[in-house]
Amino acid sequence: MRSLHKMVGAISASLLMSTPFAAQTWNMATGYPDSTYHTENVRWFADKVKEATNGELVIEVHSGASMFKATELKRALRTGQVQLVEFVLSMHGNESPLYEADTIPFLAVGEAEAAKLYEVQKPMLAERFKKEGIVPLYSVLWPGNGLYLSHEINRGSDLAGAKLRAHGPIVSKFIELLGAVSVNVQFVEVPQAFSTGVVQGMFSAASNGVDLKAWEFVSNFYNFSAFHPRNVVAVNAKAWNSLSEDTRNKVMEVAKQAEERGWKLTAELHEKAAVALAEGGMKVHQPSDELVADLQKASEQLVTEWVQRAGADGELILKEMKAFREANN
Repeated sequence: MRSLHKMVGAISASLLMSTPFAAQTWNMATGYPDSTYHTENVRWFADKVKEATNGELVIEVHSGASMFKATELKRALRTGQVQLVEFVLSMHGNESPLYEADTIPFLAVGEAEAAKLYEVQKPMLAERFKKEGIVPLYSVLWPGNGLYLSHEINRGSDLAGAKLRAHGPIVSKFIELLGAVSVNVQFVEVPQAFSTGVVQGMFSAASNGVDLKAWEFVSNFYNFSAFHPRNVVAVNAKAWNSLSEDTRNKVMEVAKQAEERGWKLTAELHEKAAVALAEGGMKVHQPSDELVADLQKASEQLVTEWVQRAGADGELILKEMKAFREANN
C-alpha cells in the first residue's frame, strides 16, 4: 500500500512539474463603449494575446463600464476584483501629482512632446504602480485638446471675459489664468450651453467636436493640442505572477504592439477629425506663434505649482520637456 502511495505521489509531482501553469481566463474592465477606438484596440489586444499564447490566456473584455464605473476601475484592479483594466491616468490625480502630468496645458504640446512626456514618466509610473500591486502593460493617448470658440482671436488677451467650459480643476484654473470665466458644463450639455450663451468656448479634442457636430453651434477650432490625456492598461500583480515567464513575455510583446497601434490610431483620428470639422463648416485655425506663446505664458503658473506638488519627479519631467522642446524648435 505504501508503495502504491509513493507511486501516486510521484505521478502527481511529475504532472505538476510538467504543467505548472494552467490555462486561465481573465476579465478585463474598461469604461468606454465599443464604439471608441480605445476599446477597439483593447479587443485587438485581447484577441492577439489569445493567439500568441495558444489559448493559455484568454481575456474577456467587459466594455462600457459594465463591470465598474470609470472612477472605480483602478481600485478594483488593486484589490483583485478584476485581473485587467483600462483606466484614465489623470482621473487619479488626487492620489499622486504624477498621474495628472498629461493634463497640464502646454507641458507637452502635440504628439511628439506627448511621447517624450510618456518616455520620461514611464519608469516613475512603473515604480509607483509596483507599490500599488499593479503592473502597467501599455498606455495610449487621446487626441490633443484644442480650443473651440464662438469668435476668432489673435492673442491670449482676446479671451478676457470669455465664458469657457471647464472639465476638471486644472483646466478650470488655466481658464482663470487666461482672464476668462470658468463654467462647469457636462459634456452632453455642451451643444445647448453654446446655443444659449452659457459658454462661448471649450478646450476639447477635434474628435469630440465631430461626435457633437460642433459646427452646428460654434464657428472656430484652434488646433494646437495643448495636452493629451492617456489611458493605461494594467494587470493585477498577483494575477500577473500566476502566469509563466514565457506567457508574460508573450503578453508584453503583444502589449507593445497594442501601444504602437493605439498611438497610430490616435494620430489618424485627430487628422480625420480636423478635416471633418472643416467639412462641417467650421474654421479650423493653425494658431499663430504669438497666440501659442500667450497660452504657454498663462500655463507657467500651473506648471510651477504642479512641479512643486510632484517634487523631484516633477522637476525631472519639466527639465526633460524643456530640453526636448529646445532641441526640436
